[in-house]
Amino acid sequence: MISVSSGQEYQSQLEAERPALSRRAFLQTSAVGASVGLVAGCSSGPSNDRGAGRIPDWSAEDIPVLRGRTVLVTGANGYPENGRSGLGYHDALALARAGADVTIASRNQTRGQEAVRRIRAEALHAAVRFERLDLADLASIRAFARQMRNTHRSLDLLVNNAGVMGRLNREVSVNGFERVFATNTLGHFVLTAELMPLLRKGHMSRIVWVSSLRAGSGVLRFDDLQLQKNYDYAAAYDQSKLANLLLAFETERRSRRYGWGVTSVASHPGVARTNLIPNGPGLESPEGWRFQWLPIFQPAATGALPTLYAGTAAGVLPGGYYGPKGIAELRGPPGVAQVPAAARDSRLAQRLWPLLERLGGTSFS
Repeated sequence: MISVSSGQEYQSQLEAERPALSRRAFLQTSAVGASVGLVAGCSSGPSNDRGAGRIPDWSAEDIPVLRGRTVLVTGANGYPENGRSGLGYHDALALARAGADVTIASRNQTRGQEAVRRIRAEALHAAVRFERLDLADLASIRAFARQMRNTHRSLDLLVNNAGVMGRLNREVSVNGFERVFATNTLGHFVLTAELMPLLRKGHMSRIVWVSSLRAGSGVLRFDDLQLQKNYDYAAAYDQSKLANLLLAFETERRSRRYGWGVTSVASHPGVARTNLIPNGPGLESPEGWRFQWLPIFQPAATGALPTLYAGTAAGVLPGGYYGPKGIAELRGPPGVAQVPAAARDSRLAQRLWPLLERLGGTSFS
């Protein structure tokens, strides 16, 4: 990845240009994605030099046979209801249909077990199980990873999918971290570190970090990552998704440098009809309901395709980034996504990595 500017220079520039987002503006850009703000956010960085849209149309039917492969998908309990569903649920369903041994991990045991029941009903002989994991709780992450290491010899695919959108008021995790940062970024970082021994034993193992078009609007506020001074739920979400993209690329760089033998890539779903808005800012407002149901939204099953492609396709490049290849990457079959400028700055990633190791009390060494 090319470093385009120092982290401080880029942040200063972006801070000067980024307008404050109102609740309405955030719902327009994050939930709908068709506004000028989102299009500018995803296209402001340099074009991905691998060429967006070169992948032939690809669907879940193109997933290779995964019999004998072990897979973990975080946050996969969003089974279909009320016209919405979670991306991770469709990831887990498609991977189980392809024969993989799938573990879905989330904090809600009731919903997790129901997701398993539904996957088994849709995919005959599916090897799928639920394990409880709260990504906002470091103790839960370590207990889960310890159990995985005790019950699995290896891990072939880790899908860092789980994510939350901040609510109107700032919330903190059990460890005292801002909730969105704790769940979307720090939790997945610690989980990946704890599972790296299993990934290194896997067969051509991959990690897929799920990001968002909103990463292009993200700013890493190193002096206030927890947003204690000026909390804004849009800024919290954008920051977490930029961080995940940086971590995907930095994990790949470190895997090459230290010989981990694990491929790290990233994906984003475009705009999909998921549970993110209802569980975050909410659909109680007129604009929230309206934006959630605009026709620009694609089904969650379609939004899951870039992640499935990134995790299973033979043509995936190490350090690649995949999203819908339709207009502005809003919807459509998987293609190579544009990388926002900030995500190309390796110095930002190198500054973020040791900070997360310290906050999470973990190490990849």
